[in-house]
Amino acid sequence: MPTITIDGKKLDFEPGQLILDVAHDNGIKIPHYCYHPSLSVVANCRICLAEVWAPNPRNDNKLEPIPKLLPTCQTPASDGNVVYTTSPKATANQKAVMEMLLNHHPIDCPTCDQAGECDLQDYAYEYGRGKRRCDTEKITQSKKDIGDKIMLYGDRCIMCTRCVRFADEISGTSELFIDGRGAKEYIDVFPGIGINNELSGNVIDICPVGAMLDKDFMFQQRVWFLKTTPSIDPLTSSGDNIIIEQNDNAIYRVKPRTNLEINQYWITDEVRYGWKFVHDESRITEINDDAEIVAADMLQQAKSVALLVSPMLSCEDAWLLGNLVRGLDSNAIIGIGPVPIVGEDKTFKSGFTMRSEKAPNARGVQRALGDALDYDAWKKQVGNADTVVITGNYPEAWDTPEITENQTLILIDTLANALIERADVFLPAATWAEKSGTFENFQNKLQLFEQAIQPIGESLPEGQYAMNLQALVDDCLSTTFNPATVRRRMADAGIAGMLEVELPKNTNRVVTDMPLSEV
Repeated sequence: MPTITIDGKKLDFEPGQLILDVAHDNGIKIPHYCYHPSLSVVANCRICLAEVWAPNPRNDNKLEPIPKLLPTCQTPASDGNVVYTTSPKATANQKAVMEMLLNHHPIDCPTCDQAGECDLQDYAYEYGRGKRRCDTEKITQSKKDIGDKIMLYGDRCIMCTRCVRFADEISGTSELFIDGRGAKEYIDVFPGIGINNELSGNVIDICPVGAMLDKDFMFQQRVWFLKTTPSIDPLTSSGDNIIIEQNDNAIYRVKPRTNLEINQYWITDEVRYGWKFVHDESRITEINDDAEIVAADMLQQAKSVALLVSPMLSCEDAWLLGNLVRGLDSNAIIGIGPVPIVGEDKTFKSGFTMRSEKAPNARGVQRALGDALDYDAWKKQVGNADTVVITGNYPEAWDTPEITENQTLILIDTLANALIERADVFLPAATWAEKSGTFENFQNKLQLFEQAIQPIGESLPEGQYAMNLQALVDDCLSTTFNPATVRRRMADAGIAGMLEVELPKNTNRVVTDMPLSEV
């Protein structure tokens, strides 16, 4: 395997790898703005330039310096090369680039929403001169509303062009362009066209400075107060890897987490902003003191039981609920709730696909329950049961079966809906952000997600309700719902894959609070 030496470290690399990629894969930091691994290389920010020495075949392969500094984001690694990113020449270039970028920058870090996660801020500290040597008049630009979710602060833009290339190469919608020339270049949208495509929020993530800001998050929190939790898309079958950012038990932001096999570096706006139901005012989070006792009595007295398990629940929730009703009625009518389908799958220019199936775990629930009926088949048989248990946890109103007055209804749900008034017992359920568990995506990949916030009010995970009801039926003390323990029990029961759950794959460029905990 070919080798390259970077800052004194001899490293193996794959042919075709860029010097910057080799460095980052091995934990060597090289500053960069314009480079992104999924976008075309433009090498226009120039801060990643390094000193490169290469074997000269005309001089017995003796190492000789290449006369000019080379952009590491554009230069392929070559066998035998020696790279210096901290040499006097490389350091002088880094300082010069930072001086140029800051010359027209407003230096408004105290009021900028990007402060605390800004590459310009970090590099100014690490590579900046500390003093401004130029007194030229700053070129100013007013902030501009360029989309439903995005505010552009042109003063802060360093013309890395990541956002323009994203709109051209990833979403393929091309709403953004570069206008002007030289020092007076600026990013803009075409007249009458905002950046409102289904992937628009990703330009906020890839902007290395505070030029592209999320209107939904602006002035809500300082990022250093936020706690991050690795999670999985709870709204579609894609299984996109995400990060939940919260403070004081309130979610403020959801961002993508890199998984090159599933969602690459991106998420849809649907996933980015679809978490609002967690804090929706229509949530019912209070429970009657004796609700669980009453529900357990109803189940014990039931002659026949039907259970509807929502595809929004985790594998662990589904399995525990299935065990509960099968223990009470060996012929229980068990089905999977409706799986919403909205439109058709939409594939963007880069190959990233937005899924029309709006449920995160229809396949996982089927895996956990085994021979469960689909929704239509279940509705035809539910009339044969005298006691019905229904779970929801949908982020919005959903279709429900007709339950006769002669049937006892136990409802476990999150948002207020038409069945609440009909229910004999209502148990408020926790959302995916308030519990841990496993989802199975459309590729049949099982992935763990972690609890980000504590259950709001008196709501509980469906799995905890199943354990509490089972304990009441058995007249014993309940235990705390532990998904890791449940997965081991599921594996012992012969359910495949539960001990080989696929952990999220991360790159060195992504900062998360991984690893996932199992306790």
